[in-house]
Amino acid sequence: MTVSLDQLRRCHFAVDLGAARTRVYVKGSGLVVDQPSVAAVNTRTGGLIAVGDFAERMTGRTPHYITVVRPISGGTVIDIEMAHRMLRQLLGDKTRRALRRNLRLRAAACTPHGADPLAQRAITETLVGLGARRVELVDTLIAAAIGCGLPVEQPEATMIMMCGAATTQVAVLSLGSIVAAERIPVGGEAVDNAIVQHLRHEHHLMLPGQSVRPLQVTLSDTGLTAQGPAQTEIHGRDVVTGLPRSVRIDTAAVRDAIETPLTAVLDGIGKVLRDCPPDLVADLADRGIVMAGGSALLPGFDQMLREATGMPVHIAEQPDLCAAQGIGAMLEGRIEPMVLNPLAA
Repeated sequence: MTVSLDQLRRCHFAVDLGAARTRVYVKGSGLVVDQPSVAAVNTRTGGLIAVGDFAERMTGRTPHYITVVRPISGGTVIDIEMAHRMLRQLLGDKTRRALRRNLRLRAAACTPHGADPLAQRAITETLVGLGARRVELVDTLIAAAIGCGLPVEQPEATMIMMCGAATTQVAVLSLGSIVAAERIPVGGEAVDNAIVQHLRHEHHLMLPGQSVRPLQVTLSDTGLTAQGPAQTEIHGRDVVTGLPRSVRIDTAAVRDAIETPLTAVLDGIGKVLRDCPPDLVADLADRGIVMAGGSALLPGFDQMLREATGMPVHIAEQPDLCAAQGIGAMLEGRIEPMVLNPLAA
């Protein structure tokens, strides 16, 4: 499937449905929604209680008749009805009414690289439920590269790594198309799970989900590649007694636990480089890799890649917003006229 910039300029709004956050860009208004992809549902009545930030704060703290759900996984809609209801609530009445004034409402959406037809159809049906008469799909990797300001339309290699919550996507682009790409089923959630499992097995401590990110922040001074002993105190629930307990943990051991799932990302980068023509790989020796996505901010991740690949590694200025900003630039016509091939393998 090929979509031109002229078709994208006719779109009125764009959606980046991520496993962690949902972002909506409205033409002429900019980014109007940037909220967690979470919804809280009353299982007795089926009513939607909360979405976004408030629903995320309810995780693990609800009575039995309230369930917190994530209708999107790895950039793929797994529950169309719930995703539609969540989007309607996030947009709000005012924005929805403004969009529906367009008799031929058009929408654009980011879709993961290599998404199968069923995944593409799920995203399309979600936006059709909002009133869109036509939906254009753009590869997340191209949108993120444009959002980072990379010269994707030039006959030279640019390498983008989209670090998401559920997946990591790596691609080399040239002349507005993807030359080689790989989708790796490892993301920020895998890193969080590695930390939780390490504490459970080594310290018999169950860590609340909300405590994982602060623990990662404690590594920010040293990063993943630091040497030397360091300790930090963490609070959780004892696996055996069920009582609250605090332990002092070795941050070096936590770094080792984090590195394990990230080795799959290194393998994916190697595969993409092997699939590229030598001339493009030579371009990357100087340009290196640009990291986008929320998980790109994992402390020391860039340094780990730099040491493992020997290539320059840069983190985008606003890595978590790159895809939304890129597809927004296409809607506004802020990039050179060219034909994109967003869903090519």
